[in-house]
Amino acid sequence: MATDKLNAMRIFRRVAELGSFTKAADDLNITAATVSKHIAYLEQSLNTRLIHRTTRRMHLTDSGLIFLQRTRNLLDDLEDAEMQIRGLHTQARGRLRINAPMSFGLTHITDVVDSFLARYPDIEIDLQLNDHLVDLVEQGVDIAIRVRSKLTDSSLIAKPLRQSRSIVCAAPSYLENAREINTPEDLGKHNCLLFSLHDKPHIWALADKEIRVRGNYRADSSLALRTSLLRGLGVGLVPRFLVQKDIEKTRLKPLLESFPSKPYTIFAILPPGRKQPTKVKLFLEHLDTHLGDKPYWE
Repeated sequence: MATDKLNAMRIFRRVAELGSFTKAADDLNITAATVSKHIAYLEQSLNTRLIHRTTRRMHLTDSGLIFLQRTRNLLDDLEDAEMQIRGLHTQARGRLRINAPMSFGLTHITDVVDSFLARYPDIEIDLQLNDHLVDLVEQGVDIAIRVRSKLTDSSLIAKPLRQSRSIVCAAPSYLENAREINTPEDLGKHNCLLFSLHDKPHIWALADKEIRVRGNYRADSSLALRTSLLRGLGVGLVPRFLVQKDIEKTRLKPLLESFPSKPYTIFAILPPGRKQPTKVKLFLEHLDTHLGDKPYWE
């Protein structure tokens, strides 16, 4: 009976993380009927509903969310114990779900994932790239990468990784026929490309100044803005980690370097109330080594 409950807990965890009975069945290589049977067994043994489901969607109940967190802790502890017995670094295994912003994820985290999997081939990575915030507990995320000047949710475990800044820049093709930019106030005469996910897309904070800018293009992706900057569409305030190589190769020219933007921190965010599983510790150690003492994009 204990084995049945443990197996049911593993199945429940995958259903919760994938948000679907069918996807969990495919992932675990079992039938959807088997998934339903194990979830029903859990709900009957606990005498409570864990999942509300209709023909179109499903979501965890309050009891389901609590049970998911405790289930994840238990299964992670069991996985850690198995890894220690088999040999920590040679047999590290398990599934690791990582969430990161699209721009930082594509330009930096994918490199880390590739080298990490080469070192630990028995660990499975589920990488989500999304510029919108997600609920770490509900989505089953082990590590979230966040680029923020500050964090508002104090219940999360936040590990600062590195600091960086955004930089004002434009392509030589744009600047060739544009007015000079010597002070932040000069930006008012230019087409500024705006990042729509900022709290105030039209306000650029440079040194001790807040400058109102305007432009004919905004996007919710820094990668999209970088592409348009390279094509000479206008001026942008974009993360240095995204454009440093373009600056080094003179595809983009840094502007207003005497008026730096406020620094922000790249955080690793972990779900609350959990001991860090070994697979999480290994990835964070690998990421720290990859970034270097001083971020390589600086």
